[in-house]
Amino acid sequence: MPKSKKRGSNHQRGAGGQPRNVQPFSDEDASIETMSHCSGFSDPASFTEDGPEVDEEATQEDLEYKLKGFIDLTLDKSAKTRQAALESLKSAFSSKILYEFIMERRMTLTDSIERCIKKGKSEELCAAAGLACLLCVQMGSGIESEEIFKTLGPVLKKIVSDGTASVQARQACATCLGICCFIVTDDITELYSTMECLESIFTKAYPRDRDTNGVSSTPSTVLHISALLAWTLLLTICPMNEVKKKIEMHLHKLPSMLSCDDVNMRIAAGETLALLFELARETDADFFYEDMELLTEKLRALATDGNKHRAKVDKRKQRSVFRDVLRAVEERDFPTETVKFGPERMYIDCWVKKQTYDTFKEILGSGMQYHLQSNDFLRNVFELGPPVMLDAATLKTMKISRFERHLYNSAAFKARTKARSKCRDKRADVGEFF
Repeated sequence: MPKSKKRGSNHQRGAGGQPRNVQPFSDEDASIETMSHCSGFSDPASFTEDGPEVDEEATQEDLEYKLKGFIDLTLDKSAKTRQAALESLKSAFSSKILYEFIMERRMTLTDSIERCIKKGKSEELCAAAGLACLLCVQMGSGIESEEIFKTLGPVLKKIVSDGTASVQARQACATCLGICCFIVTDDITELYSTMECLESIFTKAYPRDRDTNGVSSTPSTVLHISALLAWTLLLTICPMNEVKKKIEMHLHKLPSMLSCDDVNMRIAAGETLALLFELARETDADFFYEDMELLTEKLRALATDGNKHRAKVDKRKQRSVFRDVLRAVEERDFPTETVKFGPERMYIDCWVKKQTYDTFKEILGSGMQYHLQSNDFLRNVFELGPPVMLDAATLKTMKISRFERHLYNSAAFKARTKARSKCRDKRADVGEFF
């Protein structure tokens, strides 16, 4: 049978004239191709950017056409192609609200994700778990999301508890399990079951001997961190009687994790402790912790840590976090943070809210601001009310031109340079006094 004469149809000639396979979408090309169609939706003000008007309907149709192609490619024989398709769908789901598009294809997407989680290797499985999180974020806390979780929940629990699976795969599934359960479940039994699954993982990081001075990090430490953070997220939606039980069970054990070699484990344990103290004081205004003096000594040491054998970046990050944790435990204080998105502002004024915000920011990335503006589920979680509807004229009056931004940045740069120059010129010599 004669060979096809079409160039680039299935093969492309490589070095030495030998044919080689070409994947339909590489990791980089797939993400870039999707983002080129999605980035314009990440900020509503982008529609009023200086330049020619964009045909929104045509752009939306073009985006949906590409997304249909990516969904089909999640069933491809090539693992690399499947993974690239999953990553491209993740980029799209994190940067635009696609509720109606997903609603029509939720069963197909769920089946594809389940297949990739069951059959895929570590990297593909991680991409599929990440897509499952975004799928539930898009769908919100409705019946459809519950159906998705009923399908994926048992598969995720099985992998999380499977000691033979890769640590990265188990870590991704633990995070996915916590987030999806947080979003969709109204069944208290399912909530407790999921928390017990996560508890069985991170409690392995507790030292067996209570007199042990330190906890050594292991390859499974990243899994323990993810399981602890996912469990903490679910604790924020538990009934108060269950919260009391969990506090009694874990509050005296968690401080042992503060001595772990891994900085991320120390930080995760510290933030969890701050959240537990916050919840404990909400349930009981006269809450008393017996080992408060010993705990505050540990926290103060971490907030002022100057060990030379630790990386400067790790020490800086650790000191910043534990200053806040120490204030929370000692003074019942929380440093309020302000999150700006479009014309709105959100104040993070407690550890529960911070934990929830950090979790969703981790999975949505740069799309977090857009979802805070437009995603009904997230707005409900953070009590922001219905989305603020602004017409194009209002958006245009709020957005400054490129030229005005340039003038402002130039003036700020000059002022900063002058201020720094004065400091450099007038540095005082520091002498030794005896």
